[in-house]
Parts: sequence; C-alpha cells; structure tokens
Amino acid sequence: MDLLLLAQNKLREHFPPNAVQVSTLLSIKTGNCPEDCGYCSQSGHHSTDLQPEKKIEVQKAIIEAKKAKAAGSSRFCMGAAWKHPNDRDMPYVVELIKEVKALGLETCMTLGMLSGNQAQVLAEAGLDYYNHNLDTSREYYNHIVSTRSYDDRLTTLNHVRQAGINICSGGIIGMGESRDDRINLLTELANLPKPPESVPINMLVPIEGTPIADQLQGTRLPVLEWIRTIAVTRLACPTSYVRIAAGREGLTDAEQAMLFMAGANSFFYGNRLLTTDNTTTNHDDQLIADLGLTVEKAEPRQIPVTNAMNGRIGSLAVV
Repeated sequence: MDLLLLAQNKLREHFPPNAVQVSTLLSIKTGNCPEDCGYCSQSGHHSTDLQPEKKIEVQKAIIEAKKAKAAGSSRFCMGAAWKHPNDRDMPYVVELIKEVKALGLETCMTLGMLSGNQAQVLAEAGLDYYNHNLDTSREYYNHIVSTRSYDDRLTTLNHVRQAGINICSGGIIGMGESRDDRINLLTELANLPKPPESVPINMLVPIEGTPIADQLQGTRLPVLEWIRTIAVTRLACPTSYVRIAAGREGLTDAEQAMLFMAGANSFFYGNRLLTTDNTTTNHDDQLIADLGLTVEKAEPRQIPVTNAMNGRIGSLAVV
C-alpha cells in the first residue's frame, strides 16, 4: 500500500487529481504483418482466426474519429500492421492525420519502424504522438520477437523525438517475463534522452494460435502485479501519462480503481483495441462517474508553417 500512496502522490505533483486522458484506437490496416511478435494475432507467421483487411478508406476512419470525439475521447490513435510504412503509404497516412486533426482531436499513429525522413513527414502533417512500444526488457526481448531488434525500436524512437513528435512507448506484461524484466523495461524508458510523454502498460491478452499464448497455456499474471507495475511506472516516469491499455476488459471496477490509485491517468476508450476486446463504452462512462474522474480535453500540437524561401517560420493551431 505504501507503493500506491507514493505513486498517487507523485501523480498529483505533476497532474491535476482525478483527471484522465482518454484515447480511442482504430486499426487502419489489419493482419498479414511480416513481423513475428509472439503475442500478436496480426502476425503473418501465426495461425489465428484473424482475417486480414486492407487499408481502411479515409472517410470511414473519419467517421470513427467523429464517433470517438462525440463519446469524449481527446486522442484518436491509428494503427497499421506494417513492419514499416512504404513511401507510397505516406500520402494516405498524412491525409488521415490532417483530417482527424481538423476535427480538433489529438492524433497518434503506430505504423512500425520509421526512417528519419518519414518521421519528419509525419511531424509536418501535425502528428501529435507516435506509438512504438519496447514491449519488454532488452534481456527478455529475444523470447518475444526476432524480426526487429531492440535497437531498431530505439532508433525509431530517436527519429520520432528528433522530428519533434511526442513519444508514446511502453510494453506488455504477463508474457512470461520476470519482475526484473518489468523493472528493466521501465528503466530503459525512463533513461531515454527524454522520457515518453505517454507510457501504455498492457496486460497480455492471450490469443489462440500465437506462440506466447500457447506457451503460457492459460497462466495469467495476477492483477496485483499489473497494479504494482503501474505504480512503479508512475514513479519511474513521473511526468508521463501512464495508460491502462489492453487487458482491462476482464477486471472488476474495484481492480480498475486500484490501477488509477496506482498512478494511471489515461486509458483506451472503445469496444475494440485493434483486434482485441475492450471494456464497453457504457461501462466506462459509469466507471468514470462512479470514481469521480474528469476527462481531459484535446490539446492538438500546432502544425508547422513552412515558407519555401525561409524554411519554417511559425505554427498554426488546429482547433
């Protein structure tokens, strides 16, 4: 209990008490990913029931973004099952960013690895956040994925930071890692040149046909360990939004309240998280009311203004 008290006090040093940031997540391209992440149903290496889908049409994505805003989300996150975006994908991605941003929402994307040039293109489009999780500790990483190195992930985070985009990076717990691995993951994040602005902590949702689920054979990490991990995340990254991400759909209201008490101040809102179920929106609305939480309003990043002769000369806010 001392750990939770320390974490809650640390949260209140940097954020308004009882305020939460709410995000909605949409898959804009599903399945057939060339990566072999052992937890993921979207990997083309695994035999799951997931049906691949091509890129969603921009206008369909905008409809979902409008629904998210109407429901109270301040950030709209878009994920594509790519190892990295191809240059031919960039105009599509840029259009999505600009259209969602025009709604007054913060924008976030997770598209895999980025080159420095691609990160700059996203920055010029006005992207607020880029998600690229480290997943686990450097020591345990090779048990999870082999098609992308740990340093590849850190390189992408560096490109994002250099481009001036906020970083969203965290991990997944409950994949068979040790408590030391969880601590080492948080140490890696805290010791980046600048800690991530957002740190999502996912509890593994085991999906039949993925290697990690097959290895665990129904073994689940205790919820108290997730609560403890959230508290340590708050202490390690005191100025970051700490997000309760995948895995909370099976929690009781009391367990979710403990996650907020442990220092979480962000969560995903919506019935789906890419390819996994999430707590229903009606339930979340009631939980927010019962816990006396207040939902933050969107604060989109300003869009750079570039002059062909003089380079960047200012910025414009989209509201």
